[in-house]
Amino acid sequence: MAQAFYERAGGTARSAGSRAETHVHPEVVEVMHEVGIDLEGRVPHQLSTEDVEWANLVVTMGCGDACPVLPGKRYLDWNLQDPAGMPVEVVRQIRDKVAGLVGELP
Repeated sequence: MAQAFYERAGGTARSAGSRAETHVHPEVVEVMHEVGIDLEGRVPHQLSTEDVEWANLVVTMGCGDACPVLPGKRYLDWNLQDPAGMPVEVVRQIRDKVAGLVGELP
């Protein structure tokens, strides 16, 4: 969600998970479609050190020791609920929170 919102705002981003799934969850695809963002065909990516090296800012969501930490990188941790398997109403709330947080990024 964050990558899609950031890209829509004109930025370049990579999204990766510390425990990447094999697919984007259908409830996430559904709620993003509601705001005009198509996630069909996107495939989750496993977070790597190369992703962190590439980034100017690394946004994590509670991955703790599973996320590579490199000196000199700026990190933000967003305390967000994982939308996987949640009811659509909850996923909408998470989506809206993500959109707001992305809107606050430099």
